Amino acid sequence: MRLGKIYRNYISNNLFVKMILIFSVIAVFTIATLSYFTFYFMSRSIIQNELNNQKDAMERVNRYIIAKHEGVQLMVQNMYRDQQLSDNVTYLLKHSFQEYINRRLDQFLGNRIGSTDAIVYFKNRVEDDQDIENLLLYSTEKQFLYVQSQRNLSRLITTNPSRSFIPDAMSQLNGNISVPNEWVRKTIAQPNPRLYSVHSPISDLGTLKAVGQLVVYFNSDSISNALSGYENDIGGYILVLASGGGVIFDSSGTYYGSAYPYADKLNTLAGQGELEQESYISTLTPNNLGYMVVGVAPKAEVAKSYRTLRNLILLISMACILVAIIVPSLVVANVAKRTNLIIRSMRKVETGDTSVRIQDVKGDELGQISRSFDQMLGELTRHIDRVYKAEIKQKHTELSALQARINPHFLYNTLEVIRMRAISQGVTDVSEMIYSLAVLFKSFVQQETMVTLQEEMENCRRYLELFRIRYKDKFSYTIDYEPELAGRKMIKMSLQPIVENYIVHGIRPDDMDNVLTVRAAERDGIIHIMIKDNGTGIPSEKLEQIRESFQLPENEETSGFGLRSVRERLKLVYGADCGVELASGPDTGTAVHIWFPNSPREDS
Repeated sequence: MRLGKIYRNYISNNLFVKMILIFSVIAVFTIATLSYFTFYFMSRSIIQNELNNQKDAMERVNRYIIAKHEGVQLMVQNMYRDQQLSDNVTYLLKHSFQEYINRRLDQFLGNRIGSTDAIVYFKNRVEDDQDIENLLLYSTEKQFLYVQSQRNLSRLITTNPSRSFIPDAMSQLNGNISVPNEWVRKTIAQPNPRLYSVHSPISDLGTLKAVGQLVVYFNSDSISNALSGYENDIGGYILVLASGGGVIFDSSGTYYGSAYPYADKLNTLAGQGELEQESYISTLTPNNLGYMVVGVAPKAEVAKSYRTLRNLILLISMACILVAIIVPSLVVANVAKRTNLIIRSMRKVETGDTSVRIQDVKGDELGQISRSFDQMLGELTRHIDRVYKAEIKQKHTELSALQARINPHFLYNTLEVIRMRAISQGVTDVSEMIYSLAVLFKSFVQQETMVTLQEEMENCRRYLELFRIRYKDKFSYTIDYEPELAGRKMIKMSLQPIVENYIVHGIRPDDMDNVLTVRAAERDGIIHIMIKDNGTGIPSEKLEQIRESFQLPENEETSGFGLRSVRERLKLVYGADCGVELASGPDTGTAVHIWFPNSPREDS
């Protein structure tokens, strides 16, 4: 109930409060929507940039590992290119180590220049690459393992199948790059679990039969060198996994020494999924090298990169919302204040106080309404003053109309008797004049205030006909109007007073060429009537007095059916959409122009 009362008192009946609320809702919704989509697209861009950085880092890791693999393959290829070296390596792997030493002594004593020691060759390769932790030569036939380590350490390990797992481990190598076998690593006393192995079979060039394997252990930490410059650009971590999930490289250092627990999910997740937590996942799998590069970017960690953006957008959105609400609210409050002043003024006018004035000087719509309101009150005051005069004049008019209606048939019958007498005496022109006068008199005493244009023109013609007969061949007239205007309504006796002015003041009785022309036409919804003569004209001083009289207020002394009467009646019926214009000069004739809308106003 309380909420309903508040709604009725402060919202339902208050247009401006509703405007502020509606605008606020629209502003909040628009800004919130814009902010959401801005944040969404910018955060997507940041995420994509993070993932692109991670993919670039993965590519560098992959290129680094491939370079190490190619280095091992080049090591073997260079061995094959040197025939003496290839023979020595093959001999080493097919005979006992003591027999190989004896062979090298024989070569030295025989001055066999050009022969290359296999042990020295591989030792030099280890020294050339500081990333190599161990280089292993395994003899398939003699089943021994020669190990060369950094810092010029070498060992020869016998790997009898009955007492060692080394032969089995070597036989199970099924890829080019993998995680070092745990038993092999323990056998060669290598405690570091952060290693990856690159191996290549070694064959006898004479028989093409595999005689052993070359296995190189690289330090996995050296892969971090490939990530130089990406330390602050990678969200999450990068893994290099061997087949079976063994961890070759882990930038986070978490999963070394064990299988990656989520390896079985990597092939089923499409771009993102649940690992330790919800994460973005990228994979890179080189062909036939036996490993896979994986990039894992936890969503929570990636979100940190656009957290500042989110806070900034929230701050800007809140500021925009406040500005979008406060500024229009102040403007609307000012408009409401001015509007309420107009309403209070109107309510005072309702009580009869027409002295109220708003006096708003601003040029906007409310200022225009206020000035129009003040002008309306001024007009209303003047109109009230005129109403009393109009009512008095109306009473006189009604009295005159009542007097004019007293037994009009008596007057018609009397004129008819006179007309018939004139006919019996042969005075036909007098009978015609009496007939026209009787018809005119009958039309004038009728109560209608509006007649058709055809009827008004006919009354004008009958009036002019009286004077044509009176002046015989000294006067002629022309009445012309568009046929489609015949049924249009106009004020009764609008033309007769003007024509009468010409007969009384403008005709030249001594001349034979007196002409009066009455024409009516319609242009753009306005009916225009011109009454033009070639009479004596109006002197300029008198013409100016007549024009000035049009601007004077109506008074009781004004009477008759002159130009002033015609103009006032047009204004009463048609308002400002009508007019009377007078043009004349001495001995140049007079032209009176009347115009009014095609239809009178509804309140007429």
